[in-house]
This record gives sequence, structure tokens and C-alpha cells, in this order.
Amino acid sequence: MTTPEPGRPGPVPDPALPAGAELDPAAAGPGTAAGAGAAAAAGADGGTAAGAGGLRSGLRNPEGAVRGLGSGTLALEAIVLLLAIQPIRIMGGELSGWGIGAVVGLALAAAVVAGSMRRSWAWHAGTALQVLLLASGLLHWSLAALGLIFGAAWVYATYVRRTILG
Repeated sequence: MTTPEPGRPGPVPDPALPAGAELDPAAAGPGTAAGAGAAAAAGADGGTAAGAGGLRSGLRNPEGAVRGLGSGTLALEAIVLLLAIQPIRIMGGELSGWGIGAVVGLALAAAVVAGSMRRSWAWHAGTALQVLLLASGLLHWSLAALGLIFGAAWVYATYVRRTILG
């Protein structure tokens, strides 16, 4: 507990709190006086303080969360593509120099698009990248399998984006 300034009343200790703990009005529950004020600010329906115009998702920064999901998906795709080159060459059979170049190019493109998720074109570029990865299955069957896996992950990411952002 802090000492009050001269001429100002200090904080009133709550007997339900342990000694030395202070009450945070934002973290207070609905049963406390501070929590009742927060509940009144939230509205009778339990929504946000912004009311009906508030965030549907409850996230502080829904655009940032969605961008993070897209970036994370593409960054993981880039890493997996680069790590898949050697096992494909050793165990999977023929992967020509053009195939290795295509995989490296797709991985670099995924990394660039992952870093560009703030741009308006990035989600469309990510979708095109998934189509290209699926088409690279013509070079080797395992690339088609990766295309299906990451295509499904990208479809889910776009579904979450539409759900959160509307």
C-alpha cells in the first residue's frame, strides 16, 4: 500500500485482500465496488465498454492478431520447404536442379510475403503462393503433399481472418 499525499485520502484497504496487496479496478470482479463500476461501464449485456460498436472478437488488436496468424503460417511454410529439400533428394527420388530452385524460390517468396502482411496485397499473394506450391507437385509428389497441408492451413487462416475482421 502506498502512503497518501498530504491533504488527499489514501487508498482504503480491502479486508478480503492479503496484507500489502492493492486493489486493481480493472482486475476486480463483479462483486467488488471497483468491479461494479467496470461492469456498469461494460453495459448491461456484458459487452465491451464501446457497446454494440465494440470489437466482436474481444481482441485488443484483431488486425495484428490476424496478421500474426498469416505471417506465422507463411514463415513456418518457408522453414519446412527449406528443410524438406534434403530428405526429398535422399529418400524421395528425383528432384532436379529446377525442382530445388523452385522450392528455394517458393520458400523465399513465403518469407517475403510473411514480412509483408501489413500490405493490402499480402493475403492474395499468400493464396497465389499456396496454388504455386500445389502446382509444384508436378515436380515431385511430396511437394504436392506439402501444398495440400499448407493450403489447408492457409484456408483456415483466411477463415479465421474473415471471422475476426468480418
